[in-house]
Amino acid sequence: MKALLWQFQIAVFHAVVIGMGSGHDYTEALSKAIVFFEGQRSGVLPRDQRLNWREDSGLSDGWNYNTDLTGGYYDAGDNVKFGFPMAFTTTMLAWSVLEFGDLMPPTELRNALFAIRWGTDYLLKTVSQPNRIFVQVGDPSSDHDCWERPEDMDTSRTTYAIDAPNAASDVAGETAAALAAASMAFRSSDPGYAETLLRNSITAFQFADNYRGSYTDHDNVKYAACPYYCDFDGYQDELLWGAAWLRRATEDDDFLNYIQSNGKTLGADDNINEFGWENKHAGVNVLVSKEVVEGNMYSLESYKSSAESFLCTLIPESPSLHIQYTPGGLVYRPGGSNLQHATSIAFLELVYANYLSRTSQAINCGNVYVSAQTLRQHAKRQVDYILGDNPMGLSYMVGYSNYYPQRIHHRGSSLPSIKDHPQFIACKEGSIYYNTTNPNPNVLVGAIVGGPDENDNYLDDRVDFRKSEPTTYINAPFVGVLAYFAANPNIS
Repeated sequence: MKALLWQFQIAVFHAVVIGMGSGHDYTEALSKAIVFFEGQRSGVLPRDQRLNWREDSGLSDGWNYNTDLTGGYYDAGDNVKFGFPMAFTTTMLAWSVLEFGDLMPPTELRNALFAIRWGTDYLLKTVSQPNRIFVQVGDPSSDHDCWERPEDMDTSRTTYAIDAPNAASDVAGETAAALAAASMAFRSSDPGYAETLLRNSITAFQFADNYRGSYTDHDNVKYAACPYYCDFDGYQDELLWGAAWLRRATEDDDFLNYIQSNGKTLGADDNINEFGWENKHAGVNVLVSKEVVEGNMYSLESYKSSAESFLCTLIPESPSLHIQYTPGGLVYRPGGSNLQHATSIAFLELVYANYLSRTSQAINCGNVYVSAQTLRQHAKRQVDYILGDNPMGLSYMVGYSNYYPQRIHHRGSSLPSIKDHPQFIACKEGSIYYNTTNPNPNVLVGAIVGGPDENDNYLDDRVDFRKSEPTTYINAPFVGVLAYFAANPNIS
């Protein structure tokens, strides 16, 4: 431990000497944030796979239902495919393209669309059978008991499904959102695929709305999804989220009526200073506010009020500030994977700033008026912190700058690749790689780890998964955020 801490003290010294805080290459960071998703791929990898230390994996997924469930993403450093966070990841990648895709270099826009499609191709498979949704592949107990490369998996690849009339409103609602958002992202480049996505989105939403309840209410799923991706906060937000995305994708008044008439009963007024894979209320409010701010849809005014109340809780100058910051200025919420909050909050701030800019409006936070510029400045502080402007002088994005975490909690990154070690590495044989203090042999470029503690401290230790594990849903909103600052690097 002392050796690891000393390495970071050296890193801080060098950071000060070379002036890491002098500016960031947001275009480079954007490219790397997208490359990360290639390291999380399951299934048959394409020939143009850039992280070439990965190989095919999970090729029998879906076997116990006699169906093809290959593909999709591993959520984090393990080898399980959890449908709930995967759908949210896909939604946020699609929203990133919808809101900021026109700012991306053409090559990165294409790469972002590839990343979305890797998610949606899998999600289409999960809703391909009537009145059924596949919500997970892989038994986390056996998976987490091993330290294995995805290419070597010999743990149980149990498939978990929810059949009507059992409920899965959270996963089905999020899947509907992902497919609807992605349908818009592909509308110009692949209209046939976009139509397929939208049609299946509507089907997924009907399943979510007709059979209301959480997918973790069922014993056959509860003990597989929990405690990892239980829906502790309820399924109501996913119903609004799915309906809001379908309203935007279809412009159908039926979905407008749904979010108007169900807002209060489904908790649209809940002001929770959080947005992520589990709680979508802040995202719903920001998304729906677009019609109010830009289109004068006053029947949705309550969503706009809730969105602005949420944003006011984030601004240090606001009298309604209600979120914790580290001494170094990072948004902080107790629990693991803290940087998911920093990236998702920065994303919502930039989206809402775009709405305000188009209409020359500001937010009234008590005695403080918050402009689009203020929101963008606040978001940029979170971005710059993640990229290295922090007390550790450390980039929390792997592969960005010279100083980044070397020992991330990630099986594929920490074990030797198939190319370097073609022999099978069994479940417990991987423990020596887990326990070593050596750096990971494979660089998971673009991965953003869970991040530092409430005092800005970070120890480069793969055992501490709450801080050292990357996840897809940390990176997904950051793609849009980085696209904005790559095009507008001088916001200050």
